[in-house]
Order: sequence, then C-alpha cells, then structure tokens
Amino acid sequence: MNIRIINIGDELLIGQVINSNAAVMSEMLLKNGFFVDRTVVTGDEAAAIRQEIDGALHEVDAVIVTGGLGPTKDDITKKVICDYFHTTLRLDEPTYDFVARLLGSRGMAMTETNKTQAMVPVGADILPNRLGTAPGLWLEKEGKVLVSLPGVPFEMAGLMREEVIPRLQRRFKPGEHYLCRVVQTIGIGESYLSDLLEPWELSLPPHIRLAYLPDSGIIRLRLTGSGPDPDRLAREMEAQVEQLCALAGDYVFAKEDKKMTEVVASMLQERRQTLSTAESCTGGFMAHQITSMPGCSAYYKGSVISYANDVKQRVLQVSASDLENKGAVSQEVVEQMARNARELLQTDYAVATSGIAGPDGGTADKPVGTVWMAVASARGINSRLCHFGPAGGRARVIYRATTTAMDMLRREIIALSSSTKTE
Repeated sequence: MNIRIINIGDELLIGQVINSNAAVMSEMLLKNGFFVDRTVVTGDEAAAIRQEIDGALHEVDAVIVTGGLGPTKDDITKKVICDYFHTTLRLDEPTYDFVARLLGSRGMAMTETNKTQAMVPVGADILPNRLGTAPGLWLEKEGKVLVSLPGVPFEMAGLMREEVIPRLQRRFKPGEHYLCRVVQTIGIGESYLSDLLEPWELSLPPHIRLAYLPDSGIIRLRLTGSGPDPDRLAREMEAQVEQLCALAGDYVFAKEDKKMTEVVASMLQERRQTLSTAESCTGGFMAHQITSMPGCSAYYKGSVISYANDVKQRVLQVSASDLENKGAVSQEVVEQMARNARELLQTDYAVATSGIAGPDGGTADKPVGTVWMAVASARGINSRLCHFGPAGGRARVIYRATTTAMDMLRREIIALSSSTKTE
C-alpha cells in the first residue's frame, strides 16, 4: 500500500521552520512496511489544503496530514476536513477534560480559545495526544484513510508511534515489507567509494537498492530492500551489509545511522575509559556534541575552551615561545593542548583542535579551513593537519573539524585496544 504525507504550514514554505516531520514520518512508516509515495508541503490556505487532500485520496490508500490543529485563527485543518467530509465539529468531552487537566497542571486556566482544541469532526476517531492539547484524527472515506496530526514534532512522533502505526497495521496488513540499513564511511570521496564498491553494487538483486548520501566528509550508504518475508529480507540485507563493509574496510565507522560522537561514546563506555577535550576553533562544539547524549557523565570529564592564546598558555600550559613562533594553528600547539588537557583533567584520552574557521583570519600559509587536531592517549600523541576549505562557511568547518577529530579518537581507541591485547 502507498501513503502520502502532507505537511501544512506557511512557516515550512518560507523556510522559517525546517520540515523535520516528513523525514521522521517516512522513516517510521518504512520501518513498519508502509511505502511513502511522496511528501507534500502546502501553506495555511484552505483551497490548497483541500486540493492536496482530495488528490492524494484518489491516488493512495492513506494520507497523513500534519499541522493546522492549533487554537489560533491560522489553524484551519479541521475546518477543511469538515468541509471535505461534509460534517461539522463537536465537543469531545474526554479531550476537553484532558486539556483542562493539562493546563491546570501548568497553572493555566481553560479559555474559550483552548476549548477549540477539543472540537473535533463528527465521525472522526480521536487519537489521544498525551503530549499536547491537540488530538489526532482518523477518518475514512470509500476505503481510504485520512489521518490528521499536530505539527509539533514530538507530539506528532508520539501519535505516530502509539496510535497511527498500530492502526495502519490492523487496517491494511501490508504484504510487502521494507527494510533500510545504513553504513557510514569517512575519509574517502564519493567517486572513489563508488569505484571501490562498483562490482558489488552491480550485483545487487533488483529488490535491494543502494543510495549514496554524502555530507561534510561523511558518506551514508543506504540500502533499501523490499520483500514479502521480513525474516528472509533481514538476512539478505545483513549479508549485503557485511559484503559492503568488507570492501569498504577501515573507511566504515558505523553499520547504523549514528553520529560519530555516538559511536565514540559507545566505545568509551564499553571500555570504561574517560575523555576530555581542549578546543580552540571549534569553540565548545565538540563538548556540545558529546554532552547532548544521555549518560555522557560516565566517560566525559570536561573541556577547556581555550579560544584566546593567553588561555592556552595559562590554563593548558602551552609554550609561549611556540605560540609566538609557530602560531596557535600549529602541530606544536595542538599537541600540547591535547597532552596537557589529558593531564589536567586526568582522562584516558584528550582531543584538541586549533584552526581558522573563517570567514576571515586566513593567510597564504594557513587559509580559512586549516585545522590542526590531536589526540592524546597512553600511547602518546597523534596529530593531523586538515584543509577543509572555506566552502559552506564557518559552521561547516567547525562541524567537519569536530567529526574528523572524533574519528581520530575512534581510531586511537581501536589502536590502543589492539596494542593492549597483544602485550
């Protein structure tokens, strides 16, 4: 069966808000055997919303709409649905009671505007929203299904998981199953990777497809398979992933869709080892990436954001002579940053960065995008010079430097583990 996603909101059309809902919904549906034929974004205009709903219900089995269920005047999705299904709004008492309790728990009184959240189309099944005030709606017409969900991402995701997916499975019982696997590589260009994988890629069976998704030095290889038997499909996909990884070798850093920092975090936790960071050009972004993950206090001790040279000298004990003669963006300085951060914070590993993120500050010898990185461990210091270039701006340089430095750490953890085993 096919499903279409319609995301509603002027803020999506003008780029004020990134449409993350479409990606999350598509992934959830595909994992549960439902194919999304397309995603559509439309503004808060009744005729446009109705046109998209009507066209979709003539072409696919189910349509899932997000947005426009709020209490304000620009939220018109329920009115459009009532018009399309020739029905009216009614007060749903359970929803009203829930909204009243929810607002009461926040010290807020129920208003007439809030009451509109409990007004639902006659004939619609109500999908309880335990995370917000707008319930989801399930309506059927001539064997087709229309689902309307709030546009708030975490509310939408909760309703998809708890209400929509189970109902779709009971209603349609998909005979074709879909499965996605992601393998991630770093340190190799897309064209070189394509040449490396070409014989294997050309031998893939018709029901398994490969896509290359490059982004800031990382290439995500997405395998998408389909078939009637989910267990057989899972075995086939696993076999193909193993062949892919054997060919790509050390360029592979993950066999799933995880950030580099997540991969490193798992390795540190498994080994019960600790990490500290010393950041200059990345300005705390590395620490932010690490501390965004739950449980990081088990392995991450802290960071010295030594943006200024005097901080490098006073806190990290970097040589004043090296700062003067070699410059902050140098092998000598970044190695001292890593070594001394490890000693200062008493960790198994320390990672340091120093570079020129731009858009200005570059020179002929050290253009924008030049970054030195170093990893300190019990084995000593490993450093690396990268030239990321100015393309993509300051944020891209910082992101690439962070990802590359974390990959250096990942490789150092593996190397140290291997040398320990052989001793």
